[in-house]
Amino acid sequence: MTHEPLLRMGLFLGILLLMGIWEHWRPRRQRILSRQSRWLPNLSLVIIDTVCVRLLFPVTAVSLAAMGQVQGWGALNRINGPEWVEWLLAVVMLDLLIYLQHVVFHALPVLWRLHQVHHADLEVDVTTGLRFHPLEIVLSMGIKLAAILAMGPSPLAVLTFEVGLNAMAMFNHANVHLPERLDRVLRWLVVTPDMHRSHHSHLSPETNMNFGFNLSCWDRLLGTYWPNPAEGHTAMQIGLEHQRDPAQCQPLSAMLRMPFRGKTGEYPINRRW
Repeated sequence: MTHEPLLRMGLFLGILLLMGIWEHWRPRRQRILSRQSRWLPNLSLVIIDTVCVRLLFPVTAVSLAAMGQVQGWGALNRINGPEWVEWLLAVVMLDLLIYLQHVVFHALPVLWRLHQVHHADLEVDVTTGLRFHPLEIVLSMGIKLAAILAMGPSPLAVLTFEVGLNAMAMFNHANVHLPERLDRVLRWLVVTPDMHRSHHSHLSPETNMNFGFNLSCWDRLLGTYWPNPAEGHTAMQIGLEHQRDPAQCQPLSAMLRMPFRGKTGEYPINRRW
């Protein structure tokens, strides 16, 4: 665990590079905006997010799990079961937490204001999976730390989950082409790019479906699975109806201001249900 930062940074850069090459080699959709106009602000937002988390939280998720293991905090630390069972249970429970958190950020207008920064991207590619407002990242970190205290997962389980979540977010947002047959098989287990792309449709019924990031079972089990966008993957319009001007949703300064100006549109779930 002492090499956790280097491991995570290496995997992050490696997957970002791999997905970028794949997008260039075999894109699913034709790019309408230049990569520079989107990648620079999206990746700059990642740096701001990281700095905010480091400044506001004295511990990382992995270090808190290690402290909990020593002190016996949390439910899993009180169970004397096989380590691999506890590891699997922790990873699955953390993934369910992220699914439910995602639903809540769509359901409450005040949280949607933060989350719409992610959805306002006018294209979906590997960097969209990293594009989140700093306040959303801070709230997410607080929720995750509270869950770790309550659950008591092992440091290895937390590291596995965090690395997997980061990798899958880049993968399922990537503008890459997968053979249809392979996609149909994979999405029974994990969220594929074609499965998640529907979630970035400008149509609110599609935006409020397919909330999973890692495991696809939560959408199927909880009734939020949407197989394909009505307009098709190559013709569908990405983004939000009330955020169509690139000058208002692509620059870094616009993304930072977005939660505090304008309307939320008709996207929050409780506006529709």
